[in-house]
Amino acid sequence: MNQSDDNAFIPMTSVSDGKRRDVKPGVFYYTNQVVNVVFIGEAENWVLMDTGMPGSATQIKAAAAEHFGKDSRPKAIILTHGHFDHTGNIVALVDEWKVPVYAHPLEFPFLTGEQDYPEPDSSVEGGLLAKLSVVFPHKAINIEEALQPLPADHTMPFLKEWTWIHTPGHSPGHVSFFRKSDKVLIAGDAFVTVRQDSLYKVLVQKEEVNGPPRYLTTDWDAAKRSVIRLAALDPEIAVTGHGTTMQGEALRQGLQKLVDEFDTMALPEHGKFVNENKQKQQ
Repeated sequence: MNQSDDNAFIPMTSVSDGKRRDVKPGVFYYTNQVVNVVFIGEAENWVLMDTGMPGSATQIKAAAAEHFGKDSRPKAIILTHGHFDHTGNIVALVDEWKVPVYAHPLEFPFLTGEQDYPEPDSSVEGGLLAKLSVVFPHKAINIEEALQPLPADHTMPFLKEWTWIHTPGHSPGHVSFFRKSDKVLIAGDAFVTVRQDSLYKVLVQKEEVNGPPRYLTTDWDAAKRSVIRLAALDPEIAVTGHGTTMQGEALRQGLQKLVDEFDTMALPEHGKFVNENKQKQQ
């Protein structure tokens, strides 16, 4: 197994870096620089969702040990998708814990060394962080020996109350996770709760429902359909890949506004992937 050839520490931070926040009993997340890593379960039966920014395996393991105990390890790692900020420590953690990794099959080419992600679109309409995305890793990683597909019936490995939902757009095999009993949604980057292309808003973690990060979202039509699908679940609380947890009426109103105004709120006016989508429609 190996991380991507361009996997490297990215000097980005936010006011939430290093903080742990409880969501519901058995659910908490840890903010690693600017991305959230989610832990679900109890000491003898827990899973890790996503693995954070490159070079942060020690911090992820420390967060797990603090909550579950020094020698505790997850039953599995489950990926929302394979972008660098969600798989930055996958090889180190699998080597340490010897656990399987689950992902959607459409994400497999990027996780088995077969195909690189498209380069981030630094030309996309957006703030300074979008311009800086040119330095973000995008090469394929190879974790084939540990990789397994998510169950076809949409159940979740080791998490019987949860289901997975295919929410493409930000990436082909992007998935989100939902627990119907209390309407907890783990949305990944299908939508986020901070304006991810704005460096200032990322730094201060200004809370607001936004579409997926613009510089890496390749299919905007699919992204819009995914937001509509997640809003229809009427989630009570959402943990997203970037930004702080939102819940209740603020979340519902924010999601509905995003659904109603997706083409002006989320869809960039210009950018490589936007242009490609338009050409396909002609």
